[in-house]
Amino acid sequence: MTISFDRHHDILIAAPPEAIYDYVCNPNSWPEWLAASHRIDGADRALAVGEKFREQWHIRRGEVVLDWMVTESDRPNAWTVQAATDFIGPIIIRYTFEPLGDVTRYTRYLRNPARPAAPSDAQIQRMDEEAEIGLANIKRQVERRASTSSDRRA
Repeated sequence: MTISFDRHHDILIAAPPEAIYDYVCNPNSWPEWLAASHRIDGADRALAVGEKFREQWHIRRGEVVLDWMVTESDRPNAWTVQAATDFIGPIIIRYTFEPLGDVTRYTRYLRNPARPAAPSDAQIQRMDEEAEIGLANIKRQVERRASTSSDRRA
């Protein structure tokens, strides 16, 4: 028997959806903002449906290699990737980008549709803490790039 586990986190970023999309949907940016991500083997750009990449992850259980495939690519609205694992079943990550005036709500969804067991409260707390750090890192990187880009245009 398995369980389905879902979690999402969001942040407001002072940048257009396209700028955030182009940054986070390029897996080569992941090691800049995601603590567990150590190495990416894949094209250095936002990836399209059907494209694949490999991520080297460092988690409590050690090094893990994830083979991801893009299953949705709708710039600048949404992007989804999926990887199979032998330790928690499939992992599905989905990003959405909602313009709200001068800011964009960026949301990161995590789904484990066939997890062998529910995560512990401590695991959920760590996921939430890591997500907060990752979102803050994305916000900082994207807003800095947007600021630099607008400075060059001025």
